[in-house]
Amino acid sequence: MRVTLVDIADFRCYEAARLELPPGMTVVVGQNGQGKTSLLEAIAWGALGRSFRGVPDAALVRTGAERAIVRLGVEEGSGRDRLIEAELRAVGRNRVLVDRNPLARNRDLLGALRVTVFAPDDLELVKGGPTHRRTYLDDLLVATTPRFATVVGEYEKVLRHRNALLRGGMRGPDARTTLEVFDEQLVKAGTELVLGRLRLTERLAPAADAAYRELAGGADGITATYVPEWAEGTPATDADAISDAFHAALARLRQRETERGTTLVGPHRDEWRLLVAGLDSRTHASQGEQRTLALGLRLAGHRTVTDAIDDEPVLLLDDVFSELDDRRGSALVEKLTGGQTLVTTAGSLPQAVAPATRLRIAGGRIEEP
Repeated sequence: MRVTLVDIADFRCYEAARLELPPGMTVVVGQNGQGKTSLLEAIAWGALGRSFRGVPDAALVRTGAERAIVRLGVEEGSGRDRLIEAELRAVGRNRVLVDRNPLARNRDLLGALRVTVFAPDDLELVKGGPTHRRTYLDDLLVATTPRFATVVGEYEKVLRHRNALLRGGMRGPDARTTLEVFDEQLVKAGTELVLGRLRLTERLAPAADAAYRELAGGADGITATYVPEWAEGTPATDADAISDAFHAALARLRQRETERGTTLVGPHRDEWRLLVAGLDSRTHASQGEQRTLALGLRLAGHRTVTDAIDDEPVLLLDDVFSELDDRRGSALVEKLTGGQTLVTTAGSLPQAVAPATRLRIAGGRIEEP
């Protein structure tokens, strides 16, 4: 899979830019704040239906403009050509088309283009709270099996409704009945989500360990454990066992949930615990080990998606090498595959980087260096 064309208008700092991308590696150079990351952000939006930087779509529209336009030409591994078009509005609903056909929801975009993004913020995958790791798992789950976008969406919708009911104090004669309905919906969607995450982590954990060892140069490996604390122990990868544990936890914590006005049971509270040399990576790993683990997670995710879909996502590396020493930077280059890769940098790159194309960006303009 590769991106053949990027055509954007009023996106971030870009008034207009059009770029035909070749296969292989493209290095994008330029000073900070000139638009390097924004170029990757536009490409990633076409795959994810959102910014990988976690900002709302309205923030992607150039100041003073009413809308931003993103058009991406995509060539799948099978040779099939696709066209992704998005109109991101500063106010109002976006409009997205794939092959000229309008989509009802952003999540219907998933699968038209797949990307793996490496960014400096990836360190939060290791240092940050469980939310970062849950999001990482769910993004991979959707990338490998797009139907899970519906599962995640359904779970989040039920969770919002249930929390609103609990916050309201369970007033009225029908509140208890309504809560029981939400419980069943929560268990149904939550069981499927937990089961999907558990099966994913069974494949992902060995890949993450291997990637970490490769990047760290033979250091002690990592172990990863999915921890649903509400289940009083990790459930087996069996839907009935997960569902039973879910129901039991809801019954056990009913009074506490009512008092606190929020849902205390379910995959929205789960942790994926990462250990380096047997110790918690959040608190005991060095900065270098944490950064290496974050890179290892991205590489492992990329390999897992590639194996699952039998096609390689586009690699987007946003200023990653500036945070790595020479050894780790060279090790990462060695592990990059032969698919399409875009690398941004404001400084130097490891000598092993051998791009097919170099571009320079200055003030939202793309030019040959």
